[in-house]
Order: sequence, then C-alpha cells, then structure tokens
Amino acid sequence: MNELSKLEIKLKTLPRSPGVYFHKDKNNEIIYVGKAAVLKNRVKQYFQSTRDMDIKTKALVSEIVDTDWVETESEIDALFLEAEMIKRYMPRYNILLRDDKSLIYVRIDMNNDRPFVSFTRNPIDDGADYYGPYYNGFAVKKALRYLRKIFPYYIKSPKENSRLDLDDHIGLSPINLSDEEYKSVLRKLISYIKGNRKTIINDLDREMKIAANNYDFEKAAVIRNKIFNIRELQRRIVFGDKEFLDISKDVALRDLTDLIGLKKIPKRIEGYDISHMSGTNVVASMVVFKNGVSDRSEYRKFKTRTDQNNDFFNMSETLTRRLSDKNLKSWGKPDLILIDGGKGQLDAALQARDKINQTTIPFVGLAKRDEQIVIKRNSELTVNEIKLAELNGFLEVTNDFILINLSKNSPIIKLLQRIRDESHRFAVSYHTVLKRSKQTSSLLDEIPGIGPKTKSKLIRKFGSINGLKKATSAEIISTVGSSKASLIIKYTNTL
Repeated sequence: MNELSKLEIKLKTLPRSPGVYFHKDKNNEIIYVGKAAVLKNRVKQYFQSTRDMDIKTKALVSEIVDTDWVETESEIDALFLEAEMIKRYMPRYNILLRDDKSLIYVRIDMNNDRPFVSFTRNPIDDGADYYGPYYNGFAVKKALRYLRKIFPYYIKSPKENSRLDLDDHIGLSPINLSDEEYKSVLRKLISYIKGNRKTIINDLDREMKIAANNYDFEKAAVIRNKIFNIRELQRRIVFGDKEFLDISKDVALRDLTDLIGLKKIPKRIEGYDISHMSGTNVVASMVVFKNGVSDRSEYRKFKTRTDQNNDFFNMSETLTRRLSDKNLKSWGKPDLILIDGGKGQLDAALQARDKINQTTIPFVGLAKRDEQIVIKRNSELTVNEIKLAELNGFLEVTNDFILINLSKNSPIIKLLQRIRDESHRFAVSYHTVLKRSKQTSSLLDEIPGIGPKTKSKLIRKFGSINGLKKATSAEIISTVGSSKASLIIKYTNTL
C-alpha cells in the first residue's frame, strides 16, 4: 500500500471535534501545525481541489505525506495548544505562510497591585509575564473576551476615584475584589491559558462546596455560574471557518521515557544554561516545561556568587543551589533535568547533584554541534535499544558517556531543542540586563555625593549616561534637585 493510500484511509478517521493537526513530509518532519474548529472539515480541505490555493499552500500540500492530530474540548483550547506546538517544532511552513503582522503576545504583570491584561507584538524583559506568540491576533483577542466573563480582569491600569464604565457595570472588571482576590482570579486565567481547564473546574467545584457548607449561597451561585460558563466555552465559535495536551498523547515525552528508561513520563522538565562575557556578570537560567509546555511562572534565574570564566564551575554552583533542600521544598522536584551542553557540562552538573545526594533525579545533556542526547554510563538511565532502532537512531559510546544520535526531525530532539533554546534565551536576556545596568551604574558611581537612590532616579528618568548627557539642566534639576544636579552636570560635561 503506497503512502497516499495510507493517508486516505487515515483521513477517514478524522473526528468532528476541535483540535490541532500536524502535517508531515516524507522524512516524518512536522512541516505545518494548524488548529481547527472541526478537524474533519479543516484537514480534508488540504486534499481537495488546489485550484483556489495560493502558491505557498500548494507547495505545502505537495509535501504532505502524513497527518496526525490531537483533539481538544474547545476551539479556545486548540488556539493555546497550537501556539505551544509551533514554538516546539518551528515548522517551516508556519514561518512561510503566516503574516508576521498578526503575531501577538498576551502580557500580564503580576507584580502590579492591580494588574491588567494587554496585547503586544514586542515582548521586553520588564518583569511581566508574556504568553504566546499566537499566530491569529483576532482569534486570541476573541478568546480572551470570552474568558473575561469567567475571570474578570482590567484591560488598562485602573485609576482611583474614576467613574464606573460599562465593563464595571456588566461584571467584566473586578471592581468588587480585593487585590489578593483579583490576583487569584488572574492566576486561574493564566492557568487556563496554559491548558489546565480540568484543574480549574476541580478547584472551582471545591470552592463552591465550601461556600455552600458555610451557607454563603450567593458566592456558591457565582462559582457555579463560572463552572457552567467554562463548560459552555465548547460551544463558542472562535475561529469562524486546551484541554491541556494529554501527556500520554505527547509523542516526544512518551518516546523519551521509553528511550532512556525513565521510571515515569517526565511531567516537569527543567532546562539550564549559563551566560557571561569573559567571566563577568555570570548568570544561569532555569526554565520549566510541564507536560511538554513551557511554564514561565516557574522560571528562575541565578547570579553566581563569584564571577568565573569556567562554565563547568558555574553550572556546578547553579545546580547545587537549585537542588538544596530549601529550593526543592519551595519549587518542587524535577522529573528530568536538561543541561545545555555535552559531556563536560553534564559531568559538572552530575557531580553537583551527587555531592548533595540527589542521585534519584535523572540528568541528560544536549550537545550543540550534532544535537546528541548525552547520558552518563552506569547511571540510573539506560538506553532501550529496541526503541532506539524503532526511532532509526544509533549510539556512540565512550568510557564514561553514551551519545544518542536521532534524526534532527525526531519529536524527542524537537522537544529538547525547544527547552534548550528557551533556557539559552532566558539566560542571555538576564545577562544583558545586568551588563547594561552595570555599565550605567559604574559611570554614575564615579560622581561624588550621588547615592544609590539618586542613581536609581536618574536611570529611571534618562535610561543611560547618553540620555543623561542629552538632558537639559532643567530636566536634571526637576529630577534630583539643584544641588545634586550641579554635581551631575559638571561630571557629564567632562565625558
């Protein structure tokens, strides 16, 4: 039976539910990820007449050899799941076919007393949380409007003593909630965006029962309506034309578990990377993927206690701090740790793990050059050679390490690359912030009579020494006062 016949038979089993689909080429590489309100209708459109298709879509269709899909409970769930899968697999036709102007992120700054939900195309490292990117700005805005009826939120920073507007009157703004109650609502919204619909319903159901037992029937009724509205989301039309990805359906996680002999599917994977410039401003990143999906709220960053131009030493210090009893209790215990690097970096991390007696936590490395999965010989991990053959992989064995070679298009490699690249991005982002801060602070430190508070005001106001040099005397005086301004102006004139 040829490949086309197999695909035709497979397409007959497409469900009529919403979900996410994955088109693959002859090398089993995922070349396009899409979402659908009705999987059966949407996916079959690719294999009908190509007469009205544009050139790029025709090129995509000509390469499709196989298609897989994951069902979700609603179009909104499919929308959020699609974004995560595109970030993981980076399919080339998603890049080719999308309109960059529609790329959008959801921004929520939980550090504010009264956070608000907004949208942006350019996320920055400002301490806020960003979710996305989403490839259909219209759909994600529509989805958030539906969710706002369940989880009321502000769409701009609220002003004190301002008049009530329509959103306040119809219950879309949390005007009757305390700061902590409002943040609790936002945390539920964020959890839904990440796909934890069942957990939210279970939590709300528990809250409703507690309220009823306390004879607070009004509160119980409000919570009951929220549960009803969440279930009603299945009927909402978002796309017009997540339930969280079931971990057992995530091919990458399942195959990785079988391949390296993990005791269970790794629900929490942590990725680590080091960033510095010639041993200065040394930082480390910790990114967290739960059930194969990034969880930015769990990310952590480390500034090493001593700056050293030695990544093995820096990685060892980072893992020693992460796996301390205090942090294990506060942040939880990872099911798998991924180190960005090969044998040297992995060995340093394992030495740190073993030194503090956390030997039950499995570690793997991902070597950059050939994208090899690196594991330590005679460790708790063992390679399943039957699974390796099934994945068309092969091994390279040294005295101390096993190097697993898989296709660059393997779902396992795509998952580990996604985690590795995210840990690298997060580390470089933190290093850049520290470097810029130090550059600005070191110059301001040279001004006699200017303390930390004044320097902080100047940085907030002018951003940099260059900004300060361009400022007028009146602007500097209004910021720090005339006496300090004279010192600063005198100093900047010498630069």
